[in-house]
Amino acid sequence: MTIRLIVNDRAHRLTVDSGEALLGTLRDRLGLTGPKEACGEGECGACTVLVDGGPVASCILAAGSTNGRAVRTVEGLAGAGDLTTLQQAFVRHAAVQCGYCTPGVLMVLTALLEEVSEPTEAEVRQALAGNICRCTGYQQIVEAALDAARAVAS
Repeated sequence: MTIRLIVNDRAHRLTVDSGEALLGTLRDRLGLTGPKEACGEGECGACTVLVDGGPVASCILAAGSTNGRAVRTVEGLAGAGDLTTLQQAFVRHAAVQCGYCTPGVLMVLTALLEEVSEPTEAEVRQALAGNICRCTGYQQIVEAALDAARAVAS
């Protein structure tokens, strides 16, 4: 099947197999390696991207279902090489350790911060519920998200 979609503000026309996952399309066809393959079951969050602004597990989403939709990956967050406020907060708070989960975590938190300008700690933790991080213990990630929200609000 042929699909048309916008990925990180660039239009693409691709022929995809009916069972092809969006993650494979992004990584193998478009060279966007930010979303990571880990569990392959939509349980860990490493492959999270935004589709029409909402977070989805790209490892279980059929590429064909994105026809006519907008997809944003971690590569699409920073324009002209500048880090977003959230990415800067991750650096300040040492919220990145091994980095494997970071792209998915950034996408989930980007969606949250675009929807809720001043989230509570509980809302940040709820948003992160589908993302597994084995290195940070989440506290630095939560602090970074709250710091980014404060920076944007001020």
